[in-house]
Amino acid sequence: MDKEPITILGLENLRKELDQLKKVARPKVVAAIAEARSHGDLKENAEYHAAKEQQALIESRVLKINDTIARANVIDVTKIENEGKVIFGSTVKVKDLESNKEIKFRLVGKDEADVKDNLIYFRSPIGKGLIGKSLGDLATIVTPSGEKNFEILSVDYI
Repeated sequence: MDKEPITILGLENLRKELDQLKKVARPKVVAAIAEARSHGDLKENAEYHAAKEQQALIESRVLKINDTIARANVIDVTKIENEGKVIFGSTVKVKDLESNKEIKFRLVGKDEADVKDNLIYFRSPIGKGLIGKSLGDLATIVTPSGEKNFEILSVDYI
C-alpha cells in the first residue's frame, strides 16, 4: 500500500466530506429506501432502485475516502525551509511566455486537484514539469493542448 502525499487542507476536506456522507447522505438514502419499500412491489419500483444505486455510490465513496486517509502522507510545506524550489504543496506563480499571462498553481495530491481553482495534481504534465524547478527558471511543458513555456516568478510554501 503506497503512501499518497496530501496537503493538510486536502486531508481536512476529505474528513469533512466523509463526515457529511456518514451523518447526512447515508441516513437520507436509508430513509428513501425505507419509504420506497413501503410502496410495495420492489421489482418495478424505480424509487427503490434509484435509492439503492445512490446508496452504492455513497458506500463506494466512503470506502475510497477511508482508503485515501489510511494511505495519506500529510505534507505541511509551511514547516519546510523555502529555498525557492518547486515542491509538492508549494504555490507557484508562473508567467505563460506565449500570452504573458501570470498564473498561480498549487501542486497538490490526486484527491484535492481541481483545475478551476488552479490546484494541479503534482503528477500531471504541468506538475511534473514544475517540480524541481527554482525561482527564475524557465519550464517547457508538453501538455495535451500543446507545448507551454513558463517562467517561474515566485515559489511560496503556504
